[in-house]
Amino acid sequence: MNIDRAMVFAAGTGARMRPLTLEIPKPLIKIAGKPLIDYTLDMLSTAGVAEAVVNTHHKAMMIEEYLRARTSPQISISYEPELLETGGGVLHALGKLGNKPFFCCNTDTILLDEKSNSLQKLMKKWDGEKMDMLLLLQPQEKAFGYAGNGDFFIGPDGKLPPLEKSRVSPFIFSGIQLISPQLFTREHPKGPFSLNYFYKSDIQPDGFLNRIYGLVHDGGWLHIGTPEIIAEAEKILGSGHFGA
Repeated sequence: MNIDRAMVFAAGTGARMRPLTLEIPKPLIKIAGKPLIDYTLDMLSTAGVAEAVVNTHHKAMMIEEYLRARTSPQISISYEPELLETGGGVLHALGKLGNKPFFCCNTDTILLDEKSNSLQKLMKKWDGEKMDMLLLLQPQEKAFGYAGNGDFFIGPDGKLPPLEKSRVSPFIFSGIQLISPQLFTREHPKGPFSLNYFYKSDIQPDGFLNRIYGLVHDGGWLHIGTPEIIAEAEKILGSGHFGA
């Protein structure tokens, strides 16, 4: 299935990136001379995505002004007067995203994916008859800038067992996923809420998340979470050695 729209998250305050984000929004921080948001938008454009809906809040005018020159993908802005988090942000933007499945992407990660073509693989794996969400998962051992116990195990059929934060799990969420708008016809919180709500609450009797699947990425991945990590990330990008 060809997916031609995406939701790009650019509204957050970037608290962990202070003091940089006191002057510039996190999506515009440059890594190896390129703003973080352009890594995401270029990835989407390469995969054939025609339109990206970008949510804004913190220093919104700076992001919107920067994106005016962008032609591929075409940009639509979903301004949030108050932060709505990821789930609330998607819900707020649904009118722009349409009634077909779409990508959701963070702007604080860089997918090193030249050989993997992971967005194309997500499209190929997508099955709207049984899926509401398809998450790209990153193996912990190839996740630069991540410190934690992991997020997910994955079943043999690609289904995701429920989150168990007390256990060390081999895969983390990459910040990239496919979502069906039908997901939001289900019960969900009002106001700001995270997409994590669906990972935690929508559990089948057999112990697997209902209609939520995963695909393991086999390339490198960088999480740009703090100012201290930028220099090392730039070295990795410059060297080409990133565990792909």
